[in-house]
Amino acid sequence: MLRASGIGVRIGRKQILGGLDFEAAPGAVTAIVGPNGSGKSTLLKAITGDLPHSGRISLDGTDLATMTARDLAARRGVLPQGSTLAFPFTVAEVVAIGLHHGAFGAEAAIASRALDRVGLGGFGGRFYQELSGGEQQRVQLARVLAQVWEPVQDGRPRWLFLDEPVSALDIAHQLQVMRIARDYADAGGGVVTVMHDLNLTAMFADRVAVLAQGRCLAAGTPAEVMTDATLGRAYGCALHVGRTPPPGTPFLLPHTAATV
Repeated sequence: MLRASGIGVRIGRKQILGGLDFEAAPGAVTAIVGPNGSGKSTLLKAITGDLPHSGRISLDGTDLATMTARDLAARRGVLPQGSTLAFPFTVAEVVAIGLHHGAFGAEAAIASRALDRVGLGGFGGRFYQELSGGEQQRVQLARVLAQVWEPVQDGRPRWLFLDEPVSALDIAHQLQVMRIARDYADAGGGVVTVMHDLNLTAMFADRVAVLAQGRCLAAGTPAEVMTDATLGRAYGCALHVGRTPPPGTPFLLPHTAATV
């Protein structure tokens, strides 16, 4: 179980998160949603140790502050919102970074399997900088998967922390990435993901935390928290859950594409 209690983050004079509580369970996809500036990525960075914070965070009963970087790397993989590489690494070399820092460094074949998993089989010899933005994003996901390849080992779950993992992807690859997250959770691992697409969130998440102005407005199943009232309050606009647009207005939902 991931438990974060009383998490506060201040950047300069601005309070980004104020005493926020958050929980996520292994075997589930937990999504963090909310408007721009609500603190979604800040919360994820606090959980992964990338930002200083107040409060306490524990992973499966162990305080994260007591864990070494090596221990953390073996227990959880982190996909940031964006990654920049200054040197001309090949795709295989980028994925190997995760492999060598995780628990499966001796199993070189995992890097190739991770690329296959994200739909980039055969891309290993290409230079990372030559890829499109969406392809680079999937390479980074392969790196993270290689780091924590087995969702459960020795009875202990591993975790994926994903910050907007589908932001640069077309709808087919959005569905592919969310299915990877779903499969990882179904195999016993934990997945915590920052999301903007509320339709994909409703389709794939088991639990949803709705953030606004650095606080958690609601947490629960998609059906419990993705309501007109809660989402309207969070986003500051009238939202109508589960209603089709006026006749003659085309619209597309991801679950219709998922059956193709």
